[in-house]
Amino acid sequence: MTQEEPRHVLVHARHEPSPLYEPPVGGWWEEDTTSFSVNIPLEDRALALPAYLSEDLRSWSLSSPAEGSASRFDMREHVERGLGVARRLARHLGPSWAVRYWDAHQGTMKWLCWGCDRLHWERDRHGVPPHPVDITVEGEFKYGPLRSEGFGDFFPDDPAAGLALSDGLVTALYTWAKDIDDTMNRDLRDREDGKYDAVWQRLFHAGADLARRVAHELGPARKVTYKGVAHGGLEALTSVTWQGDREL
Repeated sequence: MTQEEPRHVLVHARHEPSPLYEPPVGGWWEEDTTSFSVNIPLEDRALALPAYLSEDLRSWSLSSPAEGSASRFDMREHVERGLGVARRLARHLGPSWAVRYWDAHQGTMKWLCWGCDRLHWERDRHGVPPHPVDITVEGEFKYGPLRSEGFGDFFPDDPAAGLALSDGLVTALYTWAKDIDDTMNRDLRDREDGKYDAVWQRLFHAGADLARRVAHELGPARKVTYKGVAHGGLEALTSVTWQGDREL
């Protein structure tokens, strides 16, 4: 699958409300900050920033120490604070954006990986996305409730997936997967047509709610598709996709 060219953004505090900059239309990034000359407003719909992240970026940008008069300690503290905010931004934006961070203390500009939180000199340091990008939520006997192309099925707290879902949602997904296994075992044991139809429907609707919650927590950087429950008959199959809180 061909990856679209990401939108390039530099996180650089310049005493403006937004510390986000990109090259002009038709331009391209170079190894210095001057090529990132167009300020991106924090309200830009393409960013879809949550309020807390927008405020963190704004306050950090406006609190930048004056060049030449700031102590090394103040400059280092501001750079470390900015790096934390930039990491949250990179995780929020995901692979559809290429995020770089200007370290005013060291005078360096590096790529900030959305998946591993590390700074890299090279853009494609990993070669491939370090974590699943588009997620599918699907209930199937003896399988993890989540899956992704090239990643297979997995459970929500798999560290290799790097989803960072809330504890409550992780528990709910585990419970849903276990309920599917238990229901399937009872269905195979009893072999009575229709006996568990109501249970399968309940699990189907529960899965849809879980998929919406996954999409909400992952934000607009990833697409989440709900495929239903594999063993609940045709009525328990579907295909609905969300990107953040928006149904596609």
